Amino acid sequence: MAETDDFLISSDAETVLLQTVQASVDQTQLVDPAILEVLEEGEKVLGVFEHGVSIWAETFRIGCKTDQGECHSYFLKTLSTPNAAGRVHGEYRSMKALHETLPTAVPTPRGYGACRDQPGIYFYLCDYIEATQSLPDQVRLGLKLAELHHRSNSPNGMFGFYCPTYDGDQIMNTTWDSNWTTFFKRRIYEAYVLDVERNGHWKLYEDVVQSNIGTEEATGEIYFWDPCAYYAHHEREVAIWRCAHHQMTDEKYREQYFKNYPPSEPREEADDGNRLYSVEILMNHGLSHEGSKTRQLAVQELQFLIAKYFSDDQAGD
Repeated sequence: MAETDDFLISSDAETVLLQTVQASVDQTQLVDPAILEVLEEGEKVLGVFEHGVSIWAETFRIGCKTDQGECHSYFLKTLSTPNAAGRVHGEYRSMKALHETLPTAVPTPRGYGACRDQPGIYFYLCDYIEATQSLPDQVRLGLKLAELHHRSNSPNGMFGFYCPTYDGDQIMNTTWDSNWTTFFKRRIYEAYVLDVERNGHWKLYEDVVQSNIGTEEATGEIYFWDPCAYYAHHEREVAIWRCAHHQMTDEKYREQYFKNYPPSEPREEADDGNRLYSVEILMNHGLSHEGSKTRQLAVQELQFLIAKYFSDDQAGD
């Protein structure tokens, strides 16, 4: 999972608007032919609405209707950035892997690709979920994420992923590695190098709070979206919940998760391991948000760990 900036949150006014156009004329011509090809056969587009908030993309809700009168909505994301092709590919492969592992964990991914009539525009399409913007239930979230991790198995027994994925606008090196320590070391080192190249010297500013978890209004089911997935140690996932720029910093979120999927031994060092994993997340956030205070927070976490686990003699070696 990753922390990104695209939301599938519903709007009452938008829902009313969608209901209004469901009996209106076919608006299929408003949608690029490449996107139409991944819709269900026989569906007609009855409305396309700007929807949600994104730093990196344009986001829409598409309302459709079948010949049998069944209504269906999709969430559409379009990008025109230089890395757009890789980003929609990585998101689709991530969502597909998550959906195959636990179908109730994510909105069903439908397709991705290059728009046919709009050169340089790329898209990602998935089912639309009527979701609330409130923080998720701690018990339900802990159960859902633990179930996803318990079911997940790397196809080759290694850490990594089939293709590069993106955290915000930052490409993530997901090259397969049989050793978790070397894989994570590479991730954090590359984040450090890119951070220095992009942001220069350390400085402090305000930060941005983001979310990629929603609760379906009708069922209370929790869904995840906007992932930059890779096969990793399960404790790495929940490190984001201790980061100050995330809304879910209440320790109960991590406690509920670890009730269902306990940390590895030595368990007395689990919180410090979680702290170390959070350093990569803080640095990645700083990469995508210039001037973010998370850069200084990463330094503070490292200073804490160095002071606790390394003596002066060891630090000099």
